[in-house]
Amino acid sequence: PIDPQDSTRMFCCCKLICNGCQFANQLREQEQNLISTCPFCRQPRSFPQEESETDLLKRIEVNDPIAMRNMGKERYYQGRIKDAFKYWGKGAALGEVGSHYELAVMYWEGEGGVEKDMKKGLFHMEKAAIGGHLSARYNLGTYDYNEGRMDKAVKH
Repeated sequence: PIDPQDSTRMFCCCKLICNGCQFANQLREQEQNLISTCPFCRQPRSFPQEESETDLLKRIEVNDPIAMRNMGKERYYQGRIKDAFKYWGKGAALGEVGSHYELAVMYWEGEGGVEKDMKKGLFHMEKAAIGGHLSARYNLGTYDYNEGRMDKAVKH
Protein backbone atom coordinates (compact mmCIF):
# COMPACT_ATOMS: atom_id res chain seq x y z
CA PRO A 1 0.00 0.00 0.00
CA ILE A 2 0.99 3.62 -0.53
CA ASP A 3 2.16 5.39 2.62
CA PRO A 4 -0.35 8.18 3.36
CA GLN A 5 2.53 10.34 4.63
CA ASP A 6 4.20 10.25 1.20
CA SER A 7 1.10 10.69 -0.92
CA THR A 8 -1.70 13.03 -1.94
CA ARG A 9 -5.42 12.31 -1.87
CA MET A 10 -7.34 13.53 -4.90
CA PHE A 11 -10.61 15.01 -3.59
CA CYS A 12 -12.50 14.56 -6.85
CA CYS A 13 -12.24 10.76 -6.98
CA CYS A 14 -10.60 10.04 -3.58
CA LYS A 15 -7.72 8.12 -5.15
CA LEU A 16 -4.27 8.20 -3.61
CA ILE A 17 -1.19 9.10 -5.64
CA CYS A 18 2.40 9.02 -4.43
CA ASN A 19 4.00 12.45 -4.16
CA GLY A 20 6.64 11.61 -6.78
CA CYS A 21 4.01 10.67 -9.35
CA GLN A 22 1.99 13.74 -8.44
CA PHE A 23 5.06 15.94 -8.95
CA ALA A 24 5.82 14.30 -12.31
CA ASN A 25 2.23 14.90 -13.41
CA GLN A 26 2.45 18.57 -12.41
CA LEU A 27 5.70 18.97 -14.36
CA ARG A 28 4.09 17.38 -17.43
CA GLU A 29 1.13 19.75 -17.17
CA GLN A 30 3.40 22.78 -16.83
CA GLU A 31 5.68 21.76 -19.72
CA GLN A 32 2.72 21.15 -22.03
CA ASN A 33 0.74 24.20 -20.79
CA LEU A 34 -2.15 21.99 -19.70
CA ILE A 35 -4.89 22.80 -17.20
CA SER A 36 -4.22 21.12 -13.86
CA THR A 37 -6.40 18.00 -13.67
CA CYS A 38 -6.65 14.87 -11.59
CA PRO A 39 -4.35 12.21 -13.08
CA PHE A 40 -7.05 9.56 -12.51
CA CYS A 41 -10.43 11.01 -13.48
CA ARG A 42 -9.16 14.08 -15.40
CA GLN A 43 -11.50 16.43 -13.55
CA PRO A 44 -10.13 19.98 -13.25
CA ARG A 45 -8.63 20.45 -9.82
CA SER A 46 -10.68 22.35 -7.29
CA PHE A 47 -8.54 24.27 -4.89
CA PRO A 48 -11.00 26.29 -2.77
CA GLN A 49 -12.02 24.44 0.40
CA GLU A 50 -15.73 24.70 -0.43
CA GLU A 51 -15.28 22.99 -3.80
CA SER A 52 -13.14 20.25 -2.30
CA GLU A 53 -15.75 19.54 0.36
CA THR A 54 -18.49 19.50 -2.28
CA ASP A 55 -16.52 16.92 -4.26
CA LEU A 56 -16.04 14.88 -1.09
CA LEU A 57 -19.76 14.97 -0.30
CA LYS A 58 -20.53 13.72 -3.82
CA ARG A 59 -18.21 10.76 -3.20
CA ILE A 60 -19.89 10.09 0.15
CA GLU A 61 -23.33 10.00 -1.53
CA VAL A 62 -22.17 7.03 -3.62
CA ASN A 63 -20.81 5.25 -0.50
CA ASP A 64 -17.10 5.79 -1.20
CA PRO A 65 -15.42 4.49 1.99
CA ILE A 66 -12.25 6.52 1.43
CA ALA A 67 -14.31 9.71 1.14
CA MET A 68 -15.97 8.80 4.43
CA ARG A 69 -12.60 8.41 6.12
CA ASN A 70 -11.43 11.74 4.69
CA MET A 71 -14.59 13.51 5.83
CA GLY A 72 -14.09 11.94 9.25
CA LYS A 73 -10.63 13.49 9.39
CA GLU A 74 -11.99 16.86 8.28
CA ARG A 75 -14.63 16.75 11.00
CA TYR A 76 -12.09 15.59 13.59
CA TYR A 77 -9.77 18.52 12.85
CA GLN A 78 -12.76 20.86 13.07
CA GLY A 79 -13.41 19.53 16.58
CA ARG A 80 -16.59 17.73 15.54
CA ILE A 81 -15.56 14.41 17.07
CA LYS A 82 -19.00 12.77 17.04
CA ASP A 83 -19.38 13.49 13.32
CA ALA A 84 -15.89 12.10 12.70
CA PHE A 85 -16.83 8.94 14.60
CA LYS A 86 -19.99 8.60 12.49
CA TYR A 87 -18.11 8.90 9.18
CA TRP A 88 -15.37 6.50 10.31
CA GLY A 89 -18.04 4.03 11.40
CA LYS A 90 -19.60 4.11 7.93
CA GLY A 91 -16.20 3.76 6.28
CA ALA A 92 -15.29 0.82 8.52
CA ALA A 93 -18.63 -0.86 7.75
CA LEU A 94 -17.60 -0.72 4.10
CA GLY A 95 -14.21 -2.29 4.95
CA GLU A 96 -11.95 0.79 4.75
CA VAL A 97 -8.87 0.01 6.87
CA GLY A 98 -8.04 3.63 7.70
CA SER A 99 -11.48 4.08 9.21
CA HIS A 100 -11.00 0.92 11.29
CA TYR A 101 -7.72 2.36 12.55
CA GLU A 102 -9.24 5.71 13.50
CA LEU A 103 -12.07 3.98 15.36
CA ALA A 104 -9.59 1.75 17.18
CA VAL A 105 -7.64 4.76 18.41
CA MET A 106 -10.81 6.47 19.59
CA TYR A 107 -11.89 3.36 21.49
CA TRP A 108 -8.44 2.82 23.00
CA GLU A 109 -8.13 6.44 24.10
CA GLY A 110 -11.80 6.98 25.00
CA GLU A 111 -11.63 10.18 23.03
CA GLY A 112 -14.35 12.72 22.23
CA GLY A 113 -17.10 11.22 24.32
CA VAL A 114 -16.49 7.71 22.99
CA GLU A 115 -16.46 5.31 25.91
CA LYS A 116 -13.07 3.63 26.33
CA ASP A 117 -13.46 0.03 25.18
CA MET A 118 -10.33 -2.06 24.62
CA LYS A 119 -12.30 -4.96 23.15
CA LYS A 120 -13.83 -2.81 20.40
CA GLY A 121 -10.52 -1.04 19.94
CA LEU A 122 -8.71 -4.34 19.42
CA PHE A 123 -11.37 -5.51 16.98
CA HIS A 124 -10.91 -2.43 14.79
CA MET A 125 -7.13 -2.43 15.19
CA GLU A 126 -6.99 -6.05 14.03
CA LYS A 127 -9.23 -5.27 11.03
CA ALA A 128 -6.94 -2.40 10.08
CA ALA A 129 -3.80 -4.51 10.56
CA ILE A 130 -5.20 -7.38 8.48
CA GLY A 131 -5.94 -4.82 5.78
CA GLY A 132 -2.29 -3.74 5.78
CA HIS A 133 -2.45 -0.51 7.82
CA LEU A 134 1.16 -0.03 8.98
CA SER A 135 0.45 1.88 12.19
CA ALA A 136 -2.17 -0.70 13.17
CA ARG A 137 0.33 -3.51 12.68
CA TYR A 138 2.89 -1.66 14.80
CA ASN A 139 0.34 -0.88 17.53
CA LEU A 140 -0.85 -4.48 17.69
CA GLY A 141 2.72 -5.71 17.88
CA THR A 142 3.42 -3.30 20.73
CA TYR A 143 0.20 -4.31 22.48
CA ASP A 144 1.04 -8.01 22.24
CA TYR A 145 4.61 -7.34 23.43
CA ASN A 146 3.32 -5.45 26.47
CA GLU A 147 0.90 -8.33 27.17
CA GLY A 148 3.84 -10.79 27.14
CA ARG A 149 2.91 -12.47 23.84
CA MET A 150 6.25 -12.20 22.07
CA ASP A 151 5.46 -14.99 19.60
CA LYS A 152 2.42 -13.07 18.41
CA ALA A 153 4.06 -9.63 18.63
CA VAL A 154 6.82 -10.46 16.14
CA LYS A 155 4.29 -11.53 13.51
CA HIS A 156 2.88 -8.03 13.18
